Amino acid sequence: MDFNLSPELTAYLAELDAFIEAKIKPIENRDDNIRFFDHRREHARTDWDRDGLPRHEWEELLAEARKVADEAGHLRYAWPPEMGGKGGTNLDMAVIREHLAASGLGLHNDLQTEHSIVGNNPFILMFKEFATNAQYARDGEKLLGGKMRTTFGLTEPNHGSDATFMETRAVPHEKDGKPGWLINGEKMWSTGMHVATHCMVFARTSGKDGDATGITCFIVPADTPGVKIEEYMWTFNMPTDHPRVSYTDVWVPEDSYWGVIDRGLGLGQSFVHQNRIRQAASSLGAAVYCIEESVKYARTRKPFGKPLSDNQAIQWPLVELSTQCEMLRLLIRKTAWQMDQMEHKEVERQLSDKVSMCNYWANRLVCEASDRAMQIHGGMGYSRHKPFEHIYRHHRRYRITEGSEEIQMRKVAAFLFGYMGPRKKLFAEAAASDEYVQPIPARH
Repeated sequence: MDFNLSPELTAYLAELDAFIEAKIKPIENRDDNIRFFDHRREHARTDWDRDGLPRHEWEELLAEARKVADEAGHLRYAWPPEMGGKGGTNLDMAVIREHLAASGLGLHNDLQTEHSIVGNNPFILMFKEFATNAQYARDGEKLLGGKMRTTFGLTEPNHGSDATFMETRAVPHEKDGKPGWLINGEKMWSTGMHVATHCMVFARTSGKDGDATGITCFIVPADTPGVKIEEYMWTFNMPTDHPRVSYTDVWVPEDSYWGVIDRGLGLGQSFVHQNRIRQAASSLGAAVYCIEESVKYARTRKPFGKPLSDNQAIQWPLVELSTQCEMLRLLIRKTAWQMDQMEHKEVERQLSDKVSMCNYWANRLVCEASDRAMQIHGGMGYSRHKPFEHIYRHHRRYRITEGSEEIQMRKVAAFLFGYMGPRKKLFAEAAASDEYVQPIPARH
């Protein structure tokens, strides 16, 4: 068993570091762009008089950095080669995202906006795996060229964690002699709606509440009559681009969907599994950053005539956090590696529990690490002149979004007790024969 990173990946990390220093840092330090990352960051980023949306200058800066990264061949690293990328694996991306997040706040990798010089765009692989040939011909060029920017409309005001009970409905409806669909409903947290060209709207098209089938993923142009931004939800970490969006008698042509009618929930699962493992790696990296900054501060700060680091009250909490980081890193990389060994659609059936373990634990860990960093740094740690409060406020959201930690623990329990996943058949057979279930070896 070899835990060494490949020479190619190690060299690529060094290449990224050099690229950041040569190309991204000068942009970050130009004019007063540092205001978006120092103690002024929340105000500099937020247009308080425009519903709390991101300021144009902030989004233009991020777009400039992405353009430079794209021209250098980094932005699309994880995309499949046939779609213009380098085919970066899940393991590669886990290592890269931890590495970049562990470097701290900066234009190279701003976690609040999911911005990075190595882009995370789960829509691309989702589209590759689920779009039909006709859908690829229709939307592929626009999506790959950045002319199709989509929101993800799954969560609803009355239904968050259990999407199978969504109230949004789509029914066949003819308009001007053309077959199509009429959509009615509401979606929450439609991130990026202010710049979106299209909305991915998950709606029930058949079946009853609670059924996993009968849900379809519609692609609705954002300017379609009946699509309305009701309000932007102000959040713990501003700015916000997360509105509540209503769909009232929204008509779309018959073929305005991705994947297959009634099987749209699979697209949602595809999206979250890619996002969860990569986001877990980012949370791990941010936790490592908080720990390392605390260690450096404790070695140099000398109250009562000796370094803070001499005190076990300072050492032991950081020891526990550092130990958790080491264990979590192994689980994330193993899980990412396992994802790379199987067909994309098998991840939900075989590894969903491990992805959930990585994600919920990483999100909890970074909150604990940033809180501890604030405590160790004292008053300065509580101030906005250090990044810990920003890290805490951002990563606290992930204990709710991407599937709350309770929902993810429920998924782990379902695999552990054989209600779903690889153990389901074994437990069912044992129950039918009234036999004791023999201990089940861990999956490797």
